[in-house]
Amino acid sequence: MAFDPRTADRVRWILSDHPGISEKKMFGGLAFLMRGAMCVSVSGRGGLLVRVGPDNHERFVREPHVQPVKMAGRQVVGFLRVMPEGYRTQPALKKWVQRGLDFVETMPLKPKRRKSRPVFEKRGSALTAKTASSSKASRRANRR
Repeated sequence: MAFDPRTADRVRWILSDHPGISEKKMFGGLAFLMRGAMCVSVSGRGGLLVRVGPDNHERFVREPHVQPVKMAGRQVVGFLRVMPEGYRTQPALKKWVQRGLDFVETMPLKPKRRKSRPVFEKRGSALTAKTASSSKASRRANRR
């Protein structure tokens, strides 16, 4: 099941005032990230995934239309699934999006990713430099 594009548009509208928000397809849905960390996601399984953190998990999971998130059969503490009934109105959706933003603001900044370093491969008698991503692609092609 694909994520609900109407809900994604509603979340985009709420987040339009916040700088540094990006979108990424994750968890079978569309995740909204602040400073590289997911705060809320419009789930492909229905509902909204909200990152509230482990300290708020027990308090918010008791609210109506809220369930703990399970991935690969295990409960993920700090993430909640809010069913559509729980964010039907714009103020209710804004409340859940804000909870996700509030938690991510408490997190330390993620370090910037380093560019991949060259990987040397032996070709004949000479060593050739390739980036890590291109060597992965060549290994995949060699497996076929």
